[in-house]
Amino acid sequence: MPIPTTMLASVLTRTETIELERRDVPSPQRGEVLVKVTAIGVCGSDTHFYETGVIGDIVVEGPIVLGHETAGEIVAVGEGVDPSRVGARVALEPQTPCRRCRYCKEGSYHLCREIRFYGAWPIDGSFVEYAIVDDDFAHEIPDSMTDEQAALVEPVSVAVHAARRAGITAGAKVLITGAGPIGVLNAQVAKAFGATEVVISDPIVHRREFALARGVDVALDPADSDLSTYDQHFDVYIDASGNGRAIKSAFDAIRPGGSAVLVGMGGHHLEVPIALLQHREITLTGTFRYVNTWPVGIDLIASGKVDTDGIVTGRFGLDGVEEALMKAKTDPAAIKTMVIPALTHAAAE
Repeated sequence: MPIPTTMLASVLTRTETIELERRDVPSPQRGEVLVKVTAIGVCGSDTHFYETGVIGDIVVEGPIVLGHETAGEIVAVGEGVDPSRVGARVALEPQTPCRRCRYCKEGSYHLCREIRFYGAWPIDGSFVEYAIVDDDFAHEIPDSMTDEQAALVEPVSVAVHAARRAGITAGAKVLITGAGPIGVLNAQVAKAFGATEVVISDPIVHRREFALARGVDVALDPADSDLSTYDQHFDVYIDASGNGRAIKSAFDAIRPGGSAVLVGMGGHHLEVPIALLQHREITLTGTFRYVNTWPVGIDLIASGKVDTDGIVTGRFGLDGVEEALMKAKTDPAAIKTMVIPALTHAAAE
């Protein structure tokens, strides 16, 4: 099928405003491939940019396309790329590092100061019909995986990176706060890494039920349960909520020599029990996206070790991106929302 010259793009033109525009289809340059986008997951960071225009030190200063959890099919390649890649179904790693700095050379390319990340100002994301990505960041998926599963490799990669940072190994006991998509995926990845006990806490009943159905051992309601019975019990604590109260309540439950990893996006400052951290030698760290995680994420989903069935609870076309971005806030039963370009009904002028 011939590649069109123009495409639809859902553009954040100002805070809380998405407009459907028609743009030129980009051409892949040397080392790049052009991907026809088939599925894009909605991330909490997309919603935050939509509502506020700011995440940390990233400020949206003009029109931008959001979206970074992406699957698609390669339809064209740039110079230096094997033409046989055309037709390959891929999961996109949505970042372009400089490949020359200290961090890139050390293998920590996610910390590259010049990295270009999809949907983070000023780099356009993937709420589009066609997207460009570096050839080696277009990871092929097996035929058994669906497009939606391929898009979910991105949030699974968040969990893989967190598990590595936490040092989860066989026999680990893990506590997670927040049973949204990232929390539940962290729970499943922890199990895949060898954790034998995973406890999750979330105030929303259907999220607790969803987590229990996917291998979590105990799901607590923080409104009527505390962690006092788990004093110094867990090897690893992972926060997937960004909620300061939830984070502070968890430190007593970490054993001496344990680790705490902050994944959820919360406020700029957090009060932590320094004396407790020192006396128990607890390692407290954060995560920044991911690095070298896509092959593992693909294998975890393809093997069934991470169960993605039922995680997608809503699907919208490019003309429904605004509703998709707010679905987790407007629908209490929502878990994960997908944007499927093929479902788009409207046409931009």
